[in-house]
Amino acid sequence: MELFDVYSLFDVTPVRAQGCRVWDDKGTEYLDLYGGHAVISVGHSHPDYVKALTSQLGKIGFYSNSVQNPLQQQLAHELGEASGYPDYSLFLDNSGAESNENAAKLASFHTGKDRIIAFRKSFHGRTSGAVALTDNPAIVSPFNANHKVTFCGLGDVAAVESALKGGDVAAVIIEGIQGCGGINLPSDDFLRQLRSLCDKYGACLILDEVQSGYGRTGKFFAHQWAGIRPDIITMGKGIANGFPCGGILVSPKFKAVKGMLGTTFGGNYLAMAGAIAVLDIIRRENLIENALKVGEYIKNNIPASPVIREVRGRGLMLGIEFNTEVAPIRKALLFEDHIFTGVAGKNMIRLLAPLCLSFDEADEFLEAFGKRI
Repeated sequence: MELFDVYSLFDVTPVRAQGCRVWDDKGTEYLDLYGGHAVISVGHSHPDYVKALTSQLGKIGFYSNSVQNPLQQQLAHELGEASGYPDYSLFLDNSGAESNENAAKLASFHTGKDRIIAFRKSFHGRTSGAVALTDNPAIVSPFNANHKVTFCGLGDVAAVESALKGGDVAAVIIEGIQGCGGINLPSDDFLRQLRSLCDKYGACLILDEVQSGYGRTGKFFAHQWAGIRPDIITMGKGIANGFPCGGILVSPKFKAVKGMLGTTFGGNYLAMAGAIAVLDIIRRENLIENALKVGEYIKNNIPASPVIREVRGRGLMLGIEFNTEVAPIRKALLFEDHIFTGVAGKNMIRLLAPLCLSFDEADEFLEAFGKRI
């Protein structure tokens, strides 16, 4: 049997990692400026994280959600305090896509409506409902297209209000910062206007913080720069630093009904041990503050070049947009400078480094990057 060949793979085989460093099977050391799609939040193989997971595995690794799991309640309490949402409730699942599915379903249950407003260049995941909310025809099958979704331009207040006037909109979903779509930041004023429009027309506001959350932008969630409070916040990626985990934070306005949401693996003991360790490490090591400072340092020190159109983002969620295709630059960074980076489309280098990235490591990237442009 062979693997179903859907991934374009680089000829690199990582076998070990520590902090912001990765080593392959040939012993080559790489600087990780991508964190496996923003998943590695507190650094690879952090000793406290490893200890938490291995210790928990020696006790109990899994049982279903038909019994009490005190670690879930511990995470809920600590996450509420860390995020600034102690009055919200937490539902746990396994990934960002699943979180967005559950958020849309909960909004529809709550409002009795069946349409969602999403935005051009959005990406919300690859499961059925999440794909329908994603503005990428290449991954939308005929089955996915059956969902009722209206796409508006990012920042287009008039289009959003026009769609809301139809009276059938359960929710507006928006990323704190669009990641796959090109590190596009909704303005703080636009987010505030969305909050007002949702209140006016009886729709829920869902903030997808799967990639932009967990301290990556210098706030716990990116939308907190705008000073708003969404009805539902979706999470994934960096919650448990590589162990699959996702969840939604739910406003007190929602009523929980037995059986309305569910999951087999969500909130399992190992995920909870990892997620609790992540929050503790973020707090003790001031990683949110570090992400903002080091990210701004990189952003402000990208060398000026006629081939660079714009550098945008917040904290350690950065995009460097070029006038030309970036594949050759990314390949040179990987195979000659030994630095992992990502892309967003054909013209953007995307940086999603672990939140523990140091200034020295930032300088290492900047020096290498300067030679490639």
